[in-house]
Amino acid sequence: MIAIVTPARMAEIDAAASEPVEELIDRAGRSVARVALRMLGGSYGRRVVILAGPGNNGADGRIAAGHLRRRGVRVAVVEALDAPSAPLVADLVVDAAFGSGLRRPYLAPSVGPGVPVLAVDIPSGVDGLTGAHLGDPLPADRTITFVALKPGLLFEPGRSSAGIVEVADIGLDPGPVDTHLVTDDDVARWLPHRRADDHKWRSGVRVVGGSPGMTGAAALAARAAQRSGAGIVQLAMPGARGDEGPVEAVGMPLPTTDWADAAFADLDDRVRAVLIGPGLGPVEPDSMAAALAIDRPLVVDGDALQRFVVSHLSTRVAPTVLTPHDGEWDRLGGEPAADRIAATRAFATSHRVTVVRKGPTTIVAARDGQVRVVASGTAALAGAGTGDVLAGCIVALVARGLDPFDAATLAAQVHGTAGRHLGAGLVAGEVADRLRVELSALRTRRR
Repeated sequence: MIAIVTPARMAEIDAAASEPVEELIDRAGRSVARVALRMLGGSYGRRVVILAGPGNNGADGRIAAGHLRRRGVRVAVVEALDAPSAPLVADLVVDAAFGSGLRRPYLAPSVGPGVPVLAVDIPSGVDGLTGAHLGDPLPADRTITFVALKPGLLFEPGRSSAGIVEVADIGLDPGPVDTHLVTDDDVARWLPHRRADDHKWRSGVRVVGGSPGMTGAAALAARAAQRSGAGIVQLAMPGARGDEGPVEAVGMPLPTTDWADAAFADLDDRVRAVLIGPGLGPVEPDSMAAALAIDRPLVVDGDALQRFVVSHLSTRVAPTVLTPHDGEWDRLGGEPAADRIAATRAFATSHRVTVVRKGPTTIVAARDGQVRVVASGTAALAGAGTGDVLAGCIVALVARGLDPFDAATLAAQVHGTAGRHLGAGLVAGEVADRLRVELSALRTRRR
Protein backbone atom coordinates (compact mmCIF):
# COMPACT_ATOMS: atom_id res chain seq x y z
CA MET A 1 0.00 0.00 0.00
CA ILE A 2 1.11 3.56 -0.73
CA ALA A 3 1.10 6.07 2.11
CA ILE A 4 -1.12 9.16 1.88
CA VAL A 5 -0.46 12.25 4.01
CA THR A 6 -2.12 15.64 4.12
CA PRO A 7 -0.16 18.78 3.18
CA ALA A 8 -0.17 19.79 6.85
CA ARG A 9 1.31 16.45 7.86
CA MET A 10 3.87 16.70 5.08
CA ALA A 11 4.98 20.07 6.44
CA GLU A 12 5.50 18.44 9.84
CA ILE A 13 7.56 15.65 8.25
CA ASP A 14 9.73 18.23 6.47
CA ALA A 15 10.20 20.22 9.67
CA ALA A 16 11.22 17.13 11.64
CA ALA A 17 13.83 15.99 9.10
CA SER A 18 17.33 15.44 10.48
CA GLU A 19 18.94 16.22 7.11
CA PRO A 20 19.58 19.83 6.01
CA VAL A 21 16.86 21.24 3.79
CA GLU A 22 19.44 21.78 1.04
CA GLU A 23 20.15 18.05 0.93
CA LEU A 24 16.45 17.21 0.67
CA ILE A 25 15.96 19.74 -2.12
CA ASP A 26 18.92 18.27 -3.99
CA ARG A 27 17.43 14.77 -3.73
CA ALA A 28 14.07 16.04 -4.92
CA GLY A 29 15.64 17.94 -7.80
CA ARG A 30 17.58 14.86 -8.91
CA SER A 31 14.35 12.85 -8.86
CA VAL A 32 12.63 15.48 -11.00
CA ALA A 33 15.49 15.42 -13.48
CA ARG A 34 15.38 11.62 -13.77
CA VAL A 35 11.66 11.64 -14.55
CA ALA A 36 12.12 14.52 -17.00
CA LEU A 37 14.78 12.59 -18.90
CA ARG A 38 12.48 9.59 -19.16
CA MET A 39 9.72 11.78 -20.54
CA LEU A 40 12.13 13.40 -23.01
CA GLY A 41 13.42 10.05 -24.23
CA GLY A 42 16.96 11.42 -24.27
CA SER A 43 18.87 14.58 -23.50
CA TYR A 44 20.94 15.91 -26.39
CA GLY A 45 19.25 18.82 -28.14
CA ARG A 46 16.14 18.64 -25.99
CA ARG A 47 14.57 21.85 -24.70
CA VAL A 48 12.93 22.18 -21.28
CA VAL A 49 11.15 25.11 -19.66
CA ILE A 50 10.96 25.02 -15.88
CA LEU A 51 8.37 27.17 -14.13
CA ALA A 52 9.98 27.90 -10.76
CA GLY A 53 8.14 29.43 -7.82
CA PRO A 54 9.57 31.27 -4.83
CA GLY A 55 9.51 28.36 -2.33
CA ASN A 56 10.95 24.88 -1.98
CA ASN A 57 8.95 23.66 -4.95
CA GLY A 58 10.70 26.20 -7.14
CA ALA A 59 14.02 25.24 -5.56
CA ASP A 60 13.39 21.62 -6.60
CA GLY A 61 12.90 22.84 -10.16
CA ARG A 62 16.07 24.94 -10.16
CA ILE A 63 18.14 22.01 -8.89
CA ALA A 64 16.58 19.81 -11.58
CA ALA A 65 17.59 22.43 -14.16
CA GLY A 66 21.24 22.09 -13.16
CA HIS A 67 21.20 18.31 -13.45
CA LEU A 68 19.46 18.46 -16.82
CA ARG A 69 21.99 20.97 -18.20
CA ARG A 70 24.83 18.67 -17.19
CA ARG A 71 23.16 15.99 -19.32
CA GLY A 72 23.08 18.27 -22.36
CA VAL A 73 19.50 19.53 -22.09
CA ARG A 74 18.84 23.15 -22.98
CA VAL A 75 16.93 24.54 -19.99
CA ALA A 76 15.17 27.84 -19.48
CA VAL A 77 14.06 28.67 -15.94
CA VAL A 78 11.04 30.98 -15.91
CA GLU A 79 9.89 32.68 -12.72
CA ALA A 80 6.36 31.42 -12.14
CA LEU A 81 5.04 34.82 -11.06
CA ASP A 82 6.50 36.51 -14.16
CA ALA A 83 5.64 33.89 -16.77
CA PRO A 84 5.00 35.22 -20.28
CA SER A 85 1.48 35.39 -21.65
CA ALA A 86 2.51 33.56 -24.82
CA PRO A 87 2.29 29.74 -24.72
CA LEU A 88 5.44 27.99 -23.48
CA VAL A 89 7.08 26.01 -26.27
CA ALA A 90 9.59 23.25 -25.50
CA ASP A 91 10.02 19.49 -25.56
CA LEU A 92 8.87 19.45 -21.91
CA VAL A 93 7.50 21.96 -19.39
CA VAL A 94 8.22 21.31 -15.72
CA ASP A 95 5.69 22.86 -13.35
CA ALA A 96 7.63 23.64 -10.16
CA ALA A 97 5.68 26.78 -9.39
CA PHE A 98 3.84 25.86 -6.18
CA GLY A 99 3.43 22.64 -4.21
CA SER A 100 0.62 21.03 -2.27
CA GLY A 101 0.62 23.77 0.39
CA LEU A 102 -0.72 26.46 -1.98
CA ARG A 103 -3.67 28.34 -0.47
CA ARG A 104 -4.36 31.07 -3.03
CA PRO A 105 -5.51 30.93 -6.65
CA TYR A 106 -2.84 30.49 -9.31
CA LEU A 107 -3.31 31.16 -13.00
CA ALA A 108 -0.85 28.97 -14.86
CA PRO A 109 0.58 29.98 -18.23
CA SER A 110 -0.43 27.97 -21.25
CA VAL A 111 1.77 25.58 -23.17
CA GLY A 112 2.05 24.99 -26.88
CA PRO A 113 0.09 22.20 -28.58
CA GLY A 114 1.40 18.73 -27.77
CA VAL A 115 3.93 19.92 -25.18
CA PRO A 116 4.02 17.45 -22.26
CA VAL A 117 3.99 18.72 -18.69
CA LEU A 118 5.68 17.28 -15.60
CA ALA A 119 4.32 18.59 -12.29
CA VAL A 120 6.49 18.68 -9.19
CA ASP A 121 4.67 17.54 -6.02
CA ILE A 122 1.21 18.45 -7.42
CA PRO A 123 0.01 20.53 -10.38
CA SER A 124 0.25 24.14 -9.24
CA GLY A 125 -3.22 25.42 -8.46
CA VAL A 126 -4.60 22.08 -7.22
CA ASP A 127 -5.54 22.01 -3.53
CA GLY A 128 -3.34 19.36 -1.94
CA LEU A 129 -6.01 18.33 0.55
CA THR A 130 -9.19 18.28 -1.53
CA GLY A 131 -8.18 18.14 -5.19
CA ALA A 132 -10.17 21.30 -5.91
CA HIS A 133 -8.79 23.80 -8.41
CA LEU A 134 -7.43 27.03 -7.00
CA GLY A 135 -7.44 29.20 -10.08
CA ASP A 136 -6.44 27.60 -13.38
CA PRO A 137 -3.85 24.80 -12.99
CA LEU A 138 -1.71 23.51 -15.83
CA PRO A 139 -2.82 19.90 -16.49
CA ALA A 140 0.10 17.50 -16.18
CA ASP A 141 0.90 14.36 -18.11
CA ARG A 142 2.87 13.11 -15.12
CA THR A 143 3.37 14.21 -11.52
CA ILE A 144 6.26 13.35 -9.25
CA THR A 145 5.49 13.75 -5.57
CA PHE A 146 7.69 13.05 -2.58
CA VAL A 147 7.56 10.71 0.42
CA ALA A 148 3.82 9.98 0.14
CA LEU A 149 0.76 10.73 -1.95
CA LYS A 150 -1.28 13.83 -1.18
CA PRO A 151 -5.10 13.55 -1.13
CA GLY A 152 -5.44 16.22 -3.81
CA LEU A 153 -3.77 13.85 -6.28
CA LEU A 154 -6.54 11.29 -5.74
CA PHE A 155 -9.76 13.34 -5.73
CA GLU A 156 -11.27 15.08 -8.72
CA PRO A 157 -10.57 17.37 -10.39
CA GLY A 158 -7.02 17.11 -9.07
CA ARG A 159 -6.80 13.44 -10.00
CA SER A 160 -7.42 14.19 -13.68
CA SER A 161 -5.09 17.19 -13.59
CA ALA A 162 -2.18 15.15 -12.21
CA GLY A 163 -1.85 12.54 -14.95
CA ILE A 164 0.30 9.55 -14.01
CA VAL A 165 1.59 9.93 -10.45
CA GLU A 166 4.73 8.46 -8.98
CA VAL A 167 6.13 8.80 -5.48
CA ALA A 168 9.84 9.49 -5.07
CA ASP A 169 11.76 8.46 -1.95
CA ILE A 170 14.00 11.30 -0.81
CA GLY A 171 14.96 9.69 2.49
CA LEU A 172 12.26 11.14 4.76
CA ASP A 173 10.42 8.88 7.18
CA PRO A 174 6.69 9.68 7.18
CA GLY A 175 6.27 7.93 10.53
CA PRO A 176 3.04 6.10 11.38
CA VAL A 177 0.53 6.48 8.54
CA ASP A 178 -3.15 5.58 8.87
CA THR A 179 -4.22 6.28 5.28
CA HIS A 180 -3.10 4.33 2.22
CA LEU A 181 -3.86 3.87 -1.46
CA VAL A 182 -4.37 0.19 -2.29
CA THR A 183 -3.13 -1.64 -5.36
CA ASP A 184 -4.05 -4.95 -6.97
CA ASP A 185 -1.04 -6.59 -5.32
CA ASP A 186 -2.30 -5.48 -1.91
CA VAL A 187 -5.83 -6.82 -2.26
CA ALA A 188 -4.67 -10.07 -3.89
CA ARG A 189 -3.24 -11.10 -0.52
CA TRP A 190 -6.70 -10.94 1.06
CA LEU A 191 -8.48 -13.29 -1.32
CA PRO A 192 -10.19 -16.04 0.68
CA HIS A 193 -9.22 -19.63 -0.09
CA ARG A 194 -11.62 -22.36 -1.10
CA ARG A 195 -11.25 -25.44 1.08
CA ALA A 196 -11.20 -28.84 -0.59
CA ASP A 197 -14.31 -29.86 1.37
CA ASP A 198 -16.17 -26.56 0.89
CA HIS A 199 -19.92 -26.53 0.42
CA LYS A 200 -22.53 -23.88 -0.27
CA TRP A 201 -23.53 -23.22 3.33
CA ARG A 202 -20.05 -22.16 4.38
CA SER A 203 -20.67 -18.84 2.61
CA GLY A 204 -24.43 -18.32 2.53
CA VAL A 205 -25.79 -14.82 1.94
CA ARG A 206 -29.22 -13.26 2.32
CA VAL A 207 -30.10 -10.19 0.27
CA VAL A 208 -33.09 -8.22 1.54
CA GLY A 209 -34.13 -5.70 -1.06
CA GLY A 210 -36.25 -4.97 -4.05
CA SER A 211 -39.84 -3.78 -4.14
CA PRO A 212 -42.56 -3.64 -6.80
CA GLY A 213 -40.97 -1.91 -9.79
CA MET A 214 -37.48 -2.01 -8.23
CA THR A 215 -36.63 -5.71 -8.26
CA GLY A 216 -33.62 -5.20 -10.52
CA ALA A 217 -31.44 -3.63 -7.83
CA ALA A 218 -31.74 -6.60 -5.48
CA ALA A 219 -31.31 -9.04 -8.37
CA LEU A 220 -28.07 -7.29 -9.38
CA ALA A 221 -26.77 -7.49 -5.81
CA ALA A 222 -27.60 -11.19 -5.69
CA ARG A 223 -25.88 -11.79 -9.03
CA ALA A 224 -22.77 -9.95 -7.83
CA ALA A 225 -22.71 -11.99 -4.62
CA GLN A 226 -22.82 -15.19 -6.67
CA ARG A 227 -20.01 -14.00 -8.94
CA SER A 228 -17.96 -13.09 -5.85
CA GLY A 229 -18.08 -16.60 -4.41
CA ALA A 230 -21.18 -16.76 -2.21
CA GLY A 231 -22.12 -20.43 -1.94
CA ILE A 232 -25.84 -19.76 -1.87
CA VAL A 233 -27.82 -16.53 -2.12
CA GLN A 234 -31.27 -16.12 -0.64
CA LEU A 235 -33.14 -13.23 -2.24
CA ALA A 236 -35.86 -11.82 0.02
CA MET A 237 -38.05 -9.23 -1.72
CA PRO A 238 -41.11 -7.47 -0.29
CA GLY A 239 -44.08 -7.87 -2.59
CA ALA A 240 -42.27 -10.22 -4.97
CA ARG A 241 -43.34 -13.49 -6.55
CA GLY A 242 -40.05 -15.18 -5.72
CA ASP A 243 -38.67 -15.69 -9.24
CA GLU A 244 -37.47 -12.17 -10.10
CA GLY A 245 -33.80 -12.77 -9.29
CA PRO A 246 -31.10 -14.93 -10.84
CA VAL A 247 -32.25 -18.48 -11.49
CA GLU A 248 -29.55 -19.78 -9.11
CA ALA A 249 -30.82 -17.65 -6.20
CA VAL A 250 -33.34 -18.93 -3.66
CA GLY A 251 -36.41 -16.68 -3.83
CA MET A 252 -38.00 -15.65 -0.54
CA PRO A 253 -41.17 -13.61 -1.20
CA LEU A 254 -42.00 -11.20 1.61
CA PRO A 255 -45.19 -9.29 2.39
CA THR A 256 -45.34 -5.83 0.86
CA THR A 257 -45.75 -4.29 4.32
CA ASP A 258 -44.49 -5.41 7.73
CA TRP A 259 -41.89 -7.54 5.97
CA ALA A 260 -39.07 -7.23 8.52
CA ASP A 261 -40.11 -10.11 10.80
CA ALA A 262 -40.33 -12.49 7.85
CA ALA A 263 -37.03 -11.26 6.43
CA PHE A 264 -34.99 -11.96 9.56
CA ALA A 265 -36.95 -14.44 11.69
CA ASP A 266 -35.48 -17.64 10.25
CA LEU A 267 -31.79 -16.74 10.03
CA ASP A 268 -29.67 -19.73 10.93
CA ASP A 269 -25.92 -20.14 11.21
CA ARG A 270 -25.63 -21.07 7.56
CA VAL A 271 -26.44 -17.50 6.54
CA ARG A 272 -23.07 -15.91 7.20
CA ALA A 273 -23.85 -12.31 6.16
CA VAL A 274 -26.84 -10.18 5.20
CA LEU A 275 -27.26 -7.28 2.78
CA ILE A 276 -30.20 -4.93 3.12
CA GLY A 277 -31.30 -2.00 1.01
CA PRO A 278 -30.91 -2.33 -2.79
CA GLY A 279 -34.17 -1.22 -4.38
CA LEU A 280 -36.05 -1.56 -1.11
CA GLY A 281 -37.95 1.70 -1.42
CA PRO A 282 -39.09 3.69 1.64
CA VAL A 283 -37.93 1.93 4.81
CA GLU A 284 -39.68 2.36 8.14
CA PRO A 285 -37.51 2.84 11.26
CA ASP A 286 -38.96 -0.31 12.87
CA SER A 287 -37.95 -2.42 9.89
CA MET A 288 -34.38 -1.16 10.04
CA ALA A 289 -34.30 -1.67 13.79
CA ALA A 290 -35.13 -5.35 13.17
CA ALA A 291 -32.34 -5.60 10.61
CA LEU A 292 -29.79 -3.94 12.88
CA ALA A 293 -30.73 -6.29 15.73
CA ILE A 294 -29.52 -9.42 13.92
CA ASP A 295 -26.33 -11.10 15.12
CA ARG A 296 -24.84 -11.47 11.63
CA PRO A 297 -22.48 -9.18 9.70
CA LEU A 298 -24.69 -6.66 7.94
CA VAL A 299 -24.08 -4.60 4.82
CA VAL A 300 -26.42 -1.58 4.61
CA ASP A 301 -26.88 -0.08 1.16
CA GLY A 302 -29.18 2.05 -0.96
CA ASP A 303 -32.63 2.81 0.45
CA ALA A 304 -31.68 1.44 3.89
CA LEU A 305 -29.13 4.22 4.39
CA GLN A 306 -31.23 6.62 6.42
CA ARG A 307 -30.44 8.92 9.35
CA PHE A 308 -32.44 6.78 11.81
CA VAL A 309 -29.99 3.92 11.17
CA VAL A 310 -27.28 5.80 13.03
CA SER A 311 -29.10 5.69 16.37
CA HIS A 312 -29.03 1.87 16.33
CA LEU A 313 -25.37 1.39 15.39
CA SER A 314 -24.07 1.63 18.95
CA THR A 315 -26.09 -1.46 19.93
CA ARG A 316 -24.71 -3.61 17.13
CA VAL A 317 -22.33 -6.39 18.19
CA ALA A 318 -21.78 -8.01 14.80
CA PRO A 319 -19.86 -6.01 12.15
CA THR A 320 -21.67 -3.41 10.07
CA VAL A 321 -20.70 -2.01 6.67
CA LEU A 322 -22.34 1.16 5.30
CA THR A 323 -21.96 1.95 1.59
CA PRO A 324 -23.12 5.55 0.94
CA HIS A 325 -22.59 7.67 -2.13
CA ASP A 326 -22.60 11.41 -1.46
CA GLY A 327 -26.40 11.76 -1.45
CA GLU A 328 -26.75 8.86 0.99
CA TRP A 329 -23.90 10.29 3.06
CA ASP A 330 -25.98 13.41 3.55
CA ARG A 331 -29.03 11.33 4.50
CA LEU A 332 -26.96 9.56 7.16
CA GLY A 333 -25.97 12.91 8.63
CA GLY A 334 -22.35 12.61 7.56
CA GLU A 335 -20.19 15.71 7.90
CA PRO A 336 -20.07 17.62 4.56
CA ALA A 337 -16.41 18.54 5.08
CA ALA A 338 -13.95 19.38 2.31
CA ASP A 339 -11.58 16.82 3.84
CA ARG A 340 -13.46 13.70 2.75
CA ILE A 341 -10.97 11.31 4.33
CA ALA A 342 -11.10 12.93 7.77
CA ALA A 343 -14.89 13.13 7.74
CA THR A 344 -15.30 9.50 6.70
CA ARG A 345 -12.81 8.34 9.32
CA ALA A 346 -14.59 10.31 12.04
CA PHE A 347 -17.94 8.74 11.16
CA ALA A 348 -16.51 5.21 11.10
CA THR A 349 -14.75 5.54 14.44
CA SER A 350 -17.56 7.32 16.26
CA HIS A 351 -20.18 4.76 15.16
CA ARG A 352 -17.80 1.74 15.14
CA VAL A 353 -18.64 0.68 11.60
CA THR A 354 -16.87 0.19 8.28
CA VAL A 355 -17.78 2.94 5.83
CA VAL A 356 -17.44 2.62 2.05
CA ARG A 357 -17.87 6.17 0.77
CA LYS A 358 -18.38 5.66 -2.93
CA GLY A 359 -17.23 7.99 -5.67
CA PRO A 360 -14.73 8.27 -8.54
CA THR A 361 -12.23 7.70 -5.75
CA THR A 362 -13.69 5.51 -2.99
CA ILE A 363 -12.80 5.86 0.69
CA VAL A 364 -12.97 2.79 2.93
CA ALA A 365 -12.72 3.64 6.63
CA ALA A 366 -12.48 1.11 9.44
CA ARG A 367 -13.85 1.39 12.95
CA ASP A 368 -10.29 1.73 14.30
CA GLY A 369 -9.52 4.78 12.14
CA GLN A 370 -7.51 3.11 9.41
CA VAL A 371 -8.42 4.36 5.94
CA ARG A 372 -7.82 2.85 2.52
CA VAL A 373 -8.36 4.76 -0.69
CA VAL A 374 -9.40 2.93 -3.86
CA ALA A 375 -8.70 4.70 -7.15
CA SER A 376 -9.30 1.83 -9.59
CA GLY A 377 -12.70 3.10 -10.73
CA THR A 378 -13.64 5.30 -13.66
CA ALA A 379 -16.58 7.44 -14.75
CA ALA A 380 -17.83 4.40 -16.70
CA LEU A 381 -19.28 3.16 -13.39
CA ALA A 382 -21.49 6.23 -13.00
CA GLY A 383 -24.65 4.37 -13.94
CA ALA A 384 -27.70 2.82 -12.30
CA GLY A 385 -27.14 -0.44 -10.49
CA THR A 386 -23.35 -0.39 -10.15
CA GLY A 387 -23.61 0.42 -6.44
CA ASP A 388 -25.88 -2.59 -5.96
CA VAL A 389 -23.20 -4.73 -7.59
CA LEU A 390 -20.56 -3.39 -5.20
CA ALA A 391 -22.77 -4.14 -2.18
CA GLY A 392 -23.34 -7.71 -3.40
CA CYS A 393 -19.61 -8.24 -3.81
CA ILE A 394 -18.91 -6.94 -0.29
CA VAL A 395 -21.50 -9.16 1.42
CA ALA A 396 -20.22 -12.25 -0.40
CA LEU A 397 -16.63 -11.62 0.66
CA VAL A 398 -17.73 -11.05 4.26
CA ALA A 399 -19.69 -14.30 4.14
CA ARG A 400 -16.55 -16.05 2.89
CA GLY A 401 -14.78 -15.03 6.09
CA LEU A 402 -12.98 -11.82 5.27
CA ASP A 403 -12.72 -9.06 7.83
CA PRO A 404 -15.27 -6.40 6.76
CA PHE A 405 -12.56 -3.78 6.21
CA ASP A 406 -10.63 -6.13 3.93
CA ALA A 407 -13.80 -7.33 2.20
CA ALA A 408 -14.95 -3.78 1.48
CA THR A 409 -11.54 -2.74 0.16
CA LEU A 410 -11.13 -5.81 -2.03
CA ALA A 411 -14.66 -5.42 -3.41
CA ALA A 412 -14.17 -1.74 -4.21
CA GLN A 413 -10.88 -2.49 -5.98
CA VAL A 414 -12.21 -5.28 -8.20
CA HIS A 415 -15.44 -3.38 -8.85
CA GLY A 416 -13.44 -0.41 -10.10
CA THR A 417 -11.14 -2.61 -12.17
CA ALA A 418 -14.13 -4.33 -13.75
CA GLY A 419 -15.54 -0.95 -14.75
CA ARG A 420 -12.23 0.18 -16.18
CA HIS A 421 -11.87 -2.95 -18.31
CA LEU A 422 -15.46 -2.81 -19.57
CA GLY A 423 -15.28 0.88 -20.43
CA ALA A 424 -17.88 3.42 -21.48
CA GLY A 425 -21.37 2.12 -22.15
CA LEU A 426 -21.24 -0.69 -19.61
CA VAL A 427 -24.35 -1.75 -17.75
CA ALA A 428 -24.38 -2.96 -14.15
CA GLY A 429 -25.08 -6.59 -15.01
CA GLU A 430 -21.89 -6.72 -17.05
CA VAL A 431 -19.95 -5.43 -14.04
CA ALA A 432 -21.45 -8.19 -11.87
CA ASP A 433 -20.40 -10.86 -14.34
CA ARG A 434 -16.94 -9.33 -14.75
CA LEU A 435 -16.22 -9.67 -11.01
CA ARG A 436 -15.43 -13.35 -11.47
CA VAL A 437 -12.80 -12.48 -14.08
CA GLU A 438 -11.16 -9.81 -11.91
CA LEU A 439 -11.07 -12.04 -8.83
CA SER A 440 -9.52 -14.84 -10.89
CA ALA A 441 -6.87 -12.43 -12.18
CA LEU A 442 -6.00 -11.46 -8.61
CA ARG A 443 -5.73 -15.12 -7.67
CA THR A 444 -3.22 -15.62 -10.49
CA ARG A 445 -1.29 -12.52 -9.39
CA ARG A 446 -0.97 -13.93 -5.87
CA ARG A 447 0.75 -17.13 -7.00
